[in-house]
Amino acid sequence: MGIILLLRHGENEWVKKGRLAGWIAGVHLNEKGKEQAAAAAQRLAHLSITAIYSSPVTRCLETAQPLAEQFALPIIPIEAMGEVRYGKWEGKKVKKLAKKSSWHTVQHFPSRHRFPGGESLLEAQYRAVSALETLSQQHRQEIIVVISHADIIKMVLAHYLGVHLDLFQRIVIAPASVSALDLSPTGMVRILRLNDDGPLQITIKKQEPADLKSETHS
Repeated sequence: MGIILLLRHGENEWVKKGRLAGWIAGVHLNEKGKEQAAAAAQRLAHLSITAIYSSPVTRCLETAQPLAEQFALPIIPIEAMGEVRYGKWEGKKVKKLAKKSSWHTVQHFPSRHRFPGGESLLEAQYRAVSALETLSQQHRQEIIVVISHADIIKMVLAHYLGVHLDLFQRIVIAPASVSALDLSPTGMVRILRLNDDGPLQITIKKQEPADLKSETHS
């Protein structure tokens, strides 16, 4: 049993202004976002976290910083958990984008949409899920944190919940919230917490042969 804690970055001014920040450099956490990041580190302080991974985007690295200080661990950038590559939509106001004919596809059939000059949501989901599968193999019997973005986390959770990508927006991921994912070596998947901004109580249970057999046939 290994646990991946998916932590969304804290609030930034671009979200309040309704603009797609994407991979644009220099989009920092605002004061509330910094408070949220510090609070998240405090909520996780009692856990035995062994590694901290983060999207290389500034607002995620800043959210990771209080955790890194709390646990005296390095922040390991992982590009595959970075924001969706919105291409020509990046930096634009959502209100203006909502007037485009393709906006209907984004909202109702996202699995069929590719951002002009960017990637498709299917590609973004695939790279993020693939990255987490790799991390789950590298950190068996451990608790790790991965700081990422709302859409990436929602798409990952949709995958493991067995929800079609076209419905992923039904999942809500608030700033600095934590979702806990258990990816067992046997293939078993458990969503332990979703969009949690309160105290977490998670322990690692060492799997015995009987547990593995039970999981395999359950």
